[in-house]
Amino acid sequence: MIMVESHVSQSPNDKKEISPTLLALKSLPESLGKVDSILADAGYFSDTNISFCEKAEIEPLIPPGREKHNQSIIERFAHQNPLPEDADTISKMRYKLKTDEGRKLYAKRKSTVEPVFGIIKHVMGFRQFLLRGFESVIGEWTFVSMAWNLKRMFALKV
Repeated sequence: MIMVESHVSQSPNDKKEISPTLLALKSLPESLGKVDSILADAGYFSDTNISFCEKAEIEPLIPPGREKHNQSIIERFAHQNPLPEDADTISKMRYKLKTDEGRKLYAKRKSTVEPVFGIIKHVMGFRQFLLRGFESVIGEWTFVSMAWNLKRMFALKV
């Protein structure tokens, strides 16, 4: 749960944020390891973003729409039909997310990504930017990210 990439954007949605994230991840030292998959929420889904991930040799797990919680027992254990060869990107992603491996990987968001933002908001008390101007907001978010990482590294040390 260490932040290895963070940035601020003025985009009204997340559809344009995969590309800068992938570029930043590519510039990280190899000693940190290789990114093999990206887990993002439905706001990041687009054909373009899936293509960016595949070109970077990173497996995207991005639902094309909001997934409902708590599937029924029938839905959870239903036999999955094979994916047609001519399936579009949305169908391929839905299929991938319904496989056992896809569900296990995507479920990791609950214990890796989401707690970070919850703790930053509720424990550290960062609920809104206090500074104005894009450059100031970038600095403020960088400071919050560093504070999170220091907090996390201290917790891991113990």
